Amino acid sequence: MKFKSIEICSGAGGQSLGLERAGFEHVALVEIDAAACATLRYNRPEWNVIEGDVSNFSAHAFEGIDLLAGGVPCPPFSKAGKQLGAEDERDLFPEALRLVAEARPRAVMLENVRGLLDDVFSVYRQSLEKKLNKLGYICFWKLLHASDYGVSQLRPRVLLIAIEKSAAQFFYWPNAQSSAAPSVGELLGDLMAERGWRQTSRWKKIASRIAPTLVGGSKKHGGPDLGPTRARKAWAELGVDGLGIAEFAPEKDFDGMPRLTTRMAARVQGFPDSWHFVGKKTPVYRQIGNAFPPPVAEAVGKAIANALAMAIQTEQEAA
Repeated sequence: MKFKSIEICSGAGGQSLGLERAGFEHVALVEIDAAACATLRYNRPEWNVIEGDVSNFSAHAFEGIDLLAGGVPCPPFSKAGKQLGAEDERDLFPEALRLVAEARPRAVMLENVRGLLDDVFSVYRQSLEKKLNKLGYICFWKLLHASDYGVSQLRPRVLLIAIEKSAAQFFYWPNAQSSAAPSVGELLGDLMAERGWRQTSRWKKIASRIAPTLVGGSKKHGGPDLGPTRARKAWAELGVDGLGIAEFAPEKDFDGMPRLTTRMAARVQGFPDSWHFVGKKTPVYRQIGNAFPPPVAEAVGKAIANALAMAIQTEQEAA
């Protein structure tokens, strides 16, 4: 059964790709970043990519859509920031609620950082849930780890799922995969070796665990790296230099800790090699680092699609 969706804050398409795999047809994707929009258009020319501020987007034309999804900005809730929540001008949950009221989708899927579940935001979460309840939705909150769905990093993300009452009874969070996610060495060994690096086998043994959470490049702090000091230390334990991103894999006689390329980072984030990112190294890494892992979006998207399908089947049987 095919369902239709609109997505806000689409970024470079991590959530979009996952939902597409889950059976959703995107009728509109809203994103303010020009480089990310170029990436979306390159990979899916048929998608209706709307470049601009979500606050200027109206969802009235999409009333009755099956799903409204999005990854609203994380800084208002991130432990790495001041956790200003509603007081942060980057908080777009109010805009998401406005669009829900306009489109009245059958289901809503919004993701954010784990900080949103902190006690300091309990009143904020209750307010969101109360407003969605008034619109006729049942809400579900859960912290998911990307590594449970085959992604080679922990990457905890909070999901808010809101589903119309007729379908809510059929919604169940996706189960974790039975097999463990590959280690960084298993995942990236072929890419590290593509220029003949002689120490690849040795490095793969060092990189024997999943990665720490990949951190997006910050516009405020300049060029790409793999995160703050603690994150870079964790990468160093895997034999990776986290102080920057490399243009190419290490050469045959390279000695030392290699850096990731953007293609390697994309794999760590769960993107297929076929997904092309448009732009120079820094904006490309920013697109990758800020993405929602496609395999996680796919798993949750399938759970939503199943709930909607079951509700339709029940309605048809009752008729």
